[in-house]
Amino acid sequence: MDVKTTFLNGDLDEDVYMEQPTGFAEVGNEDLVCKLNKSIYGLKQASRQWYLKFDRIITQNGFKENTVDKCIYLRVSGSSYIFLVLYLLGYQWRKKWFSMA
Repeated sequence: MDVKTTFLNGDLDEDVYMEQPTGFAEVGNEDLVCKLNKSIYGLKQASRQWYLKFDRIITQNGFKENTVDKCIYLRVSGSSYIFLVLYLLGYQWRKKWFSMA
């Protein structure tokens, strides 16, 4: 699952509205907005909402979150240990710098 489709699985805790995407606005209704039912890629809270849902499902299945690193989970079954490591590969946070001229 890539980042763009992963973030579609997050549930929203609040009402979020967006402008209609280009090419989808109906003639005469261009001023209407869309209410999001799920998180989408590019939404500020998308990664957090996805993580909260992931954490809820994983912990419901017997995994315990590591107290030091929130991306490591452990499940003990008898004498077996299952470690689950959540790792995001190849994604960079970018910050734009603007000059105040």
